[in-house]
Amino acid sequence: MAIVGSGGGAFAAAIAARRRSLRVVMIEHATIGGTCVNVGCIPSKALLADAESRHHAGDARFTGIRASAGPVDFGALIAAKDEIVDGLRQRRYRDIAADYGVDVLDGHARFIDGLTLDIDGRRIDAAHYLIATGAEAHVPDDVPGLADSGYLTSTTAMAVDDLPESMIVIGGGYVAMEQAQLFSQLGTRVTILVRSSLARREEPELAHGIREAFTDQGIAVFEGVQPTVVRRDGDITVVAGDREFRAAQLLVATGRAPRTADLGLQAVGVETGGRGEVVVGDDLSTTNPRVWAAGDVTGHPQFVYVAARHSRSSSTTRSAGPRDASTMTPCRGSRSQARRWRRPGSPKRRRSNAAFAASHACSGSSTSRGRSSAVTPVGSSSSSPSMTAAGFLGVHLLADGAGDAILAGVYAIEGAVTVAQLASSWNPYLTIGEAIWLAAQSFTRDPGTLSCCAT
Repeated sequence: MAIVGSGGGAFAAAIAARRRSLRVVMIEHATIGGTCVNVGCIPSKALLADAESRHHAGDARFTGIRASAGPVDFGALIAAKDEIVDGLRQRRYRDIAADYGVDVLDGHARFIDGLTLDIDGRRIDAAHYLIATGAEAHVPDDVPGLADSGYLTSTTAMAVDDLPESMIVIGGGYVAMEQAQLFSQLGTRVTILVRSSLARREEPELAHGIREAFTDQGIAVFEGVQPTVVRRDGDITVVAGDREFRAAQLLVATGRAPRTADLGLQAVGVETGGRGEVVVGDDLSTTNPRVWAAGDVTGHPQFVYVAARHSRSSSTTRSAGPRDASTMTPCRGSRSQARRWRRPGSPKRRRSNAAFAASHACSGSSTSRGRSSAVTPVGSSSSSPSMTAAGFLGVHLLADGAGDAILAGVYAIEGAVTVAQLASSWNPYLTIGEAIWLAAQSFTRDPGTLSCCAT
């Protein structure tokens, strides 16, 4: 098997194939490890942890404790982040490839007639091929001046030498929000410009909570803003209608597009979609019977564990069929969500809502910010037996620590736990996960009327 790409999906496929004693070659045109270890999950979460530490130092949340957040040695943060990335790239990618006997070639791979890969003049023939090239930052091409402005992306922003005094972020999705909060908590004055609305794919109450949190932290949020011109004259000016926004740096975080340019897919009959994604079937096969694709390049949810599951489940590795993506859970700094009900033909739904203030954990942490909710496929009566016997379509959690606690919601969905079962289950106090239990309670009673340990 020949694998184009070297990220999480590529390695999951390579390991599965080697366990079947297949010979495997992997081709990478840039840096081994793909998005997650190099420019995504690992470096962003490392810097987010740094930023959160500084933010808490200056947060006068606890009565009787005074603390302050001093200036940031940004160069030292970037150096520490790079050390983490370099170490993981060696231990979890180069060393793993060597341990499993996977050949890794440097170069640009391109399919040519006869279903052969050309790698900078070298030819590779394989029985099976897997496209696992991931995605890259998408930058709008319809804003005059943007291309020449020296803008940053989520990738390059984590490699700048100095912390900018001010920054404009264009975008309202999870990457834009994560980067905006990261730089704000490190001390940058951040303005975020959103074409539609911030966190528009989230439940309205959660999106509202995120906007409130951003405002409280000093991030200026402007929604319904369409940039029309970008100018650089030392600083950067973004013009949007009759308004102008000015900052030292501009970060463009308007989504990520599948990386399929110049792979020669058309030459071997591999169909791509409107955003360049490789079109795959339920078994992740393409329109060429010897070519499969996995991960971000397919246009499926862009999370590394989706890519890994894809690769282990594809027909190339003769494993189980692809896993249902309904509980694919993004961990977005302080937000997590499992969702499935927006699919065509999905059942009618009923949603509970519980303010985090009802959670007893907020008493110990001196914060009441946050919200939890759950969604079930039932009718309108909150007292209906069918309601409490229903399983969950989705679980939402907005809170510090949500990324850890949301796993309980994933298991509730995958295990077909009913509302009644979750509402009557054991619930350790005082934990953030209690908010999920309260969301189940909210279908039949108001959690605000319960005493501390009432169940």
